[in-house]
Amino acid sequence: MKTLAAVLEEMGQPAPYAESKPLLLEELELDGPGDGEVLVEIRAAGLCHSDLSVINGSRPRVMPMVLGHEASGIVREIGKGVQDIAVDDHVVFSYVPICGRCLCCQSGRASLCERGAIANTAGSLLSGSRHFRRPNGQAMHHHLGVSGFSQFTVASEASLVKIDATLPLDKAALFGCAVMTGVGAVVNTAQVQAGQSVAVFGMGGVGLSAVMGARAVGAYPIVAVDLLDDKLALAKQAGATHVVNASRDDVVDAVKNATMGGASVTFEAVGHEKVLAQAYAAAARGGKTVCMGLPDPSRMLSIPAVSIVAEERTIMGSYMGSAVPRRDVPRFIAMYQSGLLPVDLLQTSTISLEQINLGFDQLATGQVVRQTVVL
Repeated sequence: MKTLAAVLEEMGQPAPYAESKPLLLEELELDGPGDGEVLVEIRAAGLCHSDLSVINGSRPRVMPMVLGHEASGIVREIGKGVQDIAVDDHVVFSYVPICGRCLCCQSGRASLCERGAIANTAGSLLSGSRHFRRPNGQAMHHHLGVSGFSQFTVASEASLVKIDATLPLDKAALFGCAVMTGVGAVVNTAQVQAGQSVAVFGMGGVGLSAVMGARAVGAYPIVAVDLLDDKLALAKQAGATHVVNASRDDVVDAVKNATMGGASVTFEAVGHEKVLAQAYAAAARGGKTVCMGLPDPSRMLSIPAVSIVAEERTIMGSYMGSAVPRRDVPRFIAMYQSGLLPVDLLQTSTISLEQINLGFDQLATGQVVRQTVVL
């Protein structure tokens, strides 16, 4: 079958992207699903900084690639051996396909799935297959097993989570990355308890989701840090009790003042080593610092080494919110439906596939939180 898709041919094209057009819309051939695979009609896909980091080259991937990893859609066809997904099911994608058999999966750490990581690095599905082709036969790589910037995609069943069909699909897409990562970091990685103090650095989709998660579990105070006042206003709506503008205030002192000496848990959602160092400095003695952002691989973190021992500090990585997607996506959706997670705040606007390069310009300059491509 044919599908219209946004293809990244080459990383590192200069901004503004509305002019350089790193993502080109092409009509591709899409092969049907193989064993254990599913054809999905994409209905919504979010623009995320993880996509942007592939476009600008700070998160290298194999090229050419059909981009997009935060998406939702409707199942249109299933391959042999598919057991838990049926035609017409509404689904959210997990950007790590969960094999269920490797040591990490068996240990309850599905977000670190070994086979899933290998497939994602190779730009293939879990089976090793690739389904997008140009008319001349050139194969396209898959982005994190999803490739959501396409009218249709084929994914491994292991990349899909069945969801409540009453949930609007433009909202559902947000649970595939922003919500799963941010809320998951709070409840899974850090296991924040009621009454613990929290500070979140960076009010993008993941950071705002972490604020929501902190409020949902009863953390207090919740300090939000960002450079932009409009993002901080959103943070207050999401549940922040205190806000700090990093362009005007001494961030570490401000967080320590708000939390009486340092936050029990600090979260970094920017993907920058200097912000991570600030988050570490703003944590209390015995506190945790959780890194959710993805820094450039060449960047190094510098902290006082003695503080790890003398102050019993903990630095934790949180990839995909340390989530088990089939467990966590439905429960986070239930929290949203019950009013505990104001996820609607994340969606700045909906755009068309034709507007995708402009959308990434707006994301790169901080004008938006989440734009959703609606197909």
